[in-house]
Order: sequence, then C-alpha cells, then structure tokens
Amino acid sequence: MEKLVRDNIPEIMQRLGKTFILRIVKDDDEFFRFLLEKLKEEVEEFAQSGNKEELADIFEVILEIMRLKGWSMKEIEGIRKRKLQERGGFSKRFVLRIL
Repeated sequence: MEKLVRDNIPEIMQRLGKTFILRIVKDDDEFFRFLLEKLKEEVEEFAQSGNKEELADIFEVILEIMRLKGWSMKEIEGIRKRKLQERGGFSKRFVLRIL
C-alpha cells in the first residue's frame, strides 16, 4: 500500500532501520488524489481523537492542496467570509432534520 507521507518521514524511517520503497509523485492529478486520501485519513484520526495535533495535520494537507491548485489564503478566506455572510457559520449549533 502506498500513502503520502511528510517530507522528513523517509529520513526518520531510514534512521530507525526500516525498509521501504520510496517514489516521488510527478503527476499533479495523482498527487491531488494522494492529498485527498491523506485528508480523509487525517479527518478520521481527528474524529477519533479530537486532538489538536490531528487538526494541525488536516490544516497542513489543506495548505498543500491550496499550493497545488494555486489558491491563496486571501482567496479562500474571501470565499469563507462570503459564505459566512450569506449562509452563516456554525456557532448557533443548529441541527436540521428534514421531514
């Protein structure tokens, strides 16, 4: 099984004497698919632990997706603010059941 890992993980594993095969993803579409899988993995870990370390991992993956897509923080923040203005946030804790 292949999975995307942080940049220093191969070096760390090498120091620990672990055996592995390493490849570098060149294709942006393939890299994006790996990032989406990593995002799912990190979200699941956060859902299980509620740990802020896992939340930071989610944020790191999101930042890499933004870099890959050429999206700026200003652009994403603008979209977030527009949606907040139009639809609101989640601070009221509303849960809706459609009948």
